[in-house]
Amino acid sequence: MQLNILKQQKKWYNTLRSGDVMDTIKENDVIRVKITGIQKYGAFAVLPNHYNGLIHISEISYGYVKNISDFINVGDDIYAQVMNVDDEKKKIKLSIKDIDYKKSGVKLKRMAETKSGFEPLKEHLDTWINEKIKEITDNF
Repeated sequence: MQLNILKQQKKWYNTLRSGDVMDTIKENDVIRVKITGIQKYGAFAVLPNHYNGLIHISEISYGYVKNISDFINVGDDIYAQVMNVDDEKKKIKLSIKDIDYKKSGVKLKRMAETKSGFEPLKEHLDTWINEKIKEITDNF
């Protein structure tokens, strides 16, 4: 995985020299960016070709984000995943919530939700409650 990222970076920097950057950036690519600004709704980033990207607050983390600066700060060089490329406006929507954005850019694994959801809890809750009540009253 690390080798793929290094190959992507080499391709990225070679493309920068040719000036044809937007054509080589695709959705789901992981690229290096520099954070240039932070607002309540997200963080702005600049790519090596000086195009702008936005990491919306909803793309920072799966959890609640109270303060973006708890995750990233102006001046940080990080990895970001490309969510959308707008060739006309030369802007890119970015995300950091599914990757190791500080160290390697490697995609993080998320635990899959079970198909049964809360069903086992629903099935056993009454039994567990009754067992605990019996245990408490027997020891009283």
